[in-house]
Amino acid sequence: MAQAQEIFTRLKQDHDDHRELLDKIEDTSGDTQERRDLFEMFTKEVKSHAAAEEQAVYATMLRKPETTDATRHSVAEHQELDEALNDLAATDMSTGAWLQKFKQVKHDYLHHIEEEEQDHFPEFEEKLTAEDERQMADVFEKRKDAELKDAEVTPVEASAAKE
Repeated sequence: MAQAQEIFTRLKQDHDDHRELLDKIEDTSGDTQERRDLFEMFTKEVKSHAAAEEQAVYATMLRKPETTDATRHSVAEHQELDEALNDLAATDMSTGAWLQKFKQVKHDYLHHIEEEEQDHFPEFEEKLTAEDERQMADVFEKRKDAELKDAEVTPVEASAAKE
């Protein structure tokens, strides 16, 4: 189980980095370069993390019937987060609407990663074989790097941003 602990420790490290970025973004105000840079960094990090996590962890867990529901739930939350980030990117950063949407994204994301760390990861560890563990660790690192290179902040058109 050493590799399973390794992969889940690695995922938690990313989550900790994301928490830090969220706090830094929340400490900014208005449409500043700092806010833009931090939001871009957060968006690219989260999108690449989610894609790699789905390919490494959730693809493995979908093959285990007892973890299918938790896996599908987390993947659905990844899609919701992606849509919320795209909407946020289309919203004027200088408005109260942006800050309100950001706070909702932060709340939802923190809930998601806490659920993964406290509920899903411990359950998943119990179901893994040594081969699963090795493959998950290898796939995550390779995919995270590749996904990060291709990650983009992809806003919906400003006119389509939710109010």
